[in-house]
Amino acid sequence: MRIALVEDDKDQAELMQLWLEEAGHQCTHFLASKPFLRALARESFDLLIMDWMLPDISGLEALKRLREQQEWRVPVLFITQKDDEEDIVEALEAGADDYMTKPPKQLEMLARVQALGRRTTSGSEAAKLKMDPYEIDTGTHQVLVDGEPVALTQKEYELVVFLFKNNGRIVSRGHLLESVWGTNPDINTRTIDTHMSRIRNKLRLKPENGWRLNSIYQHGYRLERLES
Repeated sequence: MRIALVEDDKDQAELMQLWLEEAGHQCTHFLASKPFLRALARESFDLLIMDWMLPDISGLEALKRLREQQEWRVPVLFITQKDDEEDIVEALEAGADDYMTKPPKQLEMLARVQALGRRTTSGSEAAKLKMDPYEIDTGTHQVLVDGEPVALTQKEYELVVFLFKNNGRIVSRGHLLESVWGTNPDINTRTIDTHMSRIRNKLRLKPENGWRLNSIYQHGYRLERLES
């Protein structure tokens, strides 16, 4: 998963980042809420790990701002020193999905991270993804539109699967490069835009088919299902 870690204790952050990366995740660290919130204007993540007590905007306030945006339904794990029951309830009611107290234990933290990851992908790992008029067979790597197979390259297929599993979410170009191409997100490339144009045409991702693939200025893309 692509994870954002918001933690002002550098030593603690380095340790947690090491645990996450050793477990196969990609982790970007932020020392405070403001640079983290600015980054979200151009980047996207699969999971957010946040401290409560940060030097600028509290983690709780940052979480509330995120939850006010409909497209930010990414799971959030709070890891903080605040351990009163009232604090836990307040964080959960503000939109946190899970809560741990410091100092975190490696195996427990990784287990909670994995559990949140499974929760967000539950139902999307089936052998076939059916979202009319599209059907994706992850066993045969075939995509059908109205029952007819569409000729796709391997990378186009991987991109289609990623988009449909994340439909409704804005995903940044960096996120796409890392998750589909396995490429450093800092590389300046038009590869994604070219592939998106091909997919839009091949799958006829148009309002008349009930779907739209939008380019989000200075951020990335969003595949969304339109209301009938």
